[in-house]
Order: sequence, then structure tokens, then C-alpha cells
Amino acid sequence: MATWNTFQEMEQLRREIDGMFNSFFPTAGGLRNLVFLPGHAARRYPLVNLYEDADQFVVEAPAPGIDPEKLNISIVGNILTLSGEKLGLSKAIKADAFHRNERAAGRFIRTLELPTVVDASKVEAEYKNGIIRVTLPKAEETKPKTIKVNVN
Repeated sequence: MATWNTFQEMEQLRREIDGMFNSFFPTAGGLRNLVFLPGHAARRYPLVNLYEDADQFVVEAPAPGIDPEKLNISIVGNILTLSGEKLGLSKAIKADAFHRNERAAGRFIRTLELPTVVDASKVEAEYKNGIIRVTLPKAEETKPKTIKVNVN
């Protein structure tokens, strides 16, 4: 017959809570959550900045080492998707030769919901010095309109 161990249950609960905080707050889990890892963490890579002015949204994402030919950017409504593949080191290096291997590689996909719909026909993207920059002009119908007030 199994006995109930209160301290074991509390330790399990603590690990689950720590895991939850690590998934929401990358710095709480240390450096491992700040780098690209295929699979689960691939949904948080690349890290992005999203900002706007009166006419457009801009997304900037550092993604060094990505072949621009393998980078895909798409927009549907107000959903922006960045996907591609970060190539690894040469296959000629055997795994047991590494003393440290911290540069992850593999496929990634990052989906962002923009605050409003954009004009997909005018979206522009560039990759320069390891930075992806996507400029997304706001759709005309989503821009604020100034209404003149007539005084009688």
C-alpha cells in the first residue's frame, strides 16, 4: 500500500509552479529560455520588437545566421508569421568532439497578432546585419479619421 508523502507532494507542486513561471518569464528560467531551441522554444524565436506610428507597424527581430533564402514571411488579416530554418554547424564535426555546443539550430515559426488589420499589398521586409525588419502599413479603414465639427 502506498503512503502519502506531504513533502514530496509539496516539492512536486513547487516544481510545477517554477515551470509555469519559467514559461511566462524567460529571465526567471535563466539563459536557456532566451535562446532558440527547436520544438517548444521555437515558438518564441526570434524575439521581436513590435512598434507603431500613425501609418504603420514595424516588427524587428534579431535572427543571426539565418539564410535569407530560407526565411518565409506571411500576413493574413492581422496575423504575421515568420518562419525559416537556422542552420547548424558543419556535419563534419562529431558530437563527441564538442566541449560546448550552445548554438541551437533547426526550424522555427513565430506568429504575432497585430493590433489591427494591415494593407498586405504594401508590406515590405528586409534582412540586414542579422536583423529581420518587416514594415506593415495600416489599412486605410483602420487609421483614425479627423472629423470637422460644424458650428452653427
